[in-house]
Amino acid sequence: MYVCLCNAVTERDIHEAAAAGCSGMPELTMRTGCGACCGSCVATACEVLAQAQSASGCEAATADAPAFAVIARAA
Repeated sequence: MYVCLCNAVTERDIHEAAAAGCSGMPELTMRTGCGACCGSCVATACEVLAQAQSASGCEAATADAPAFAVIARAA
């Protein structure tokens, strides 16, 4: 099934990205273009990515979680 019509990204593409170590939606966008145009696919893409990650035993990153670590400076 197509998840992102703008960039022709399928569920299979998302599963392949997850198997290759894709850690979250920002990375999925960089790898596939999913969510880069109109954005209407983002919620579905996040769900598919989370399912793919859990199926492969990886921890799923949520759409609300930042895709980068925040480094705090010591005061």
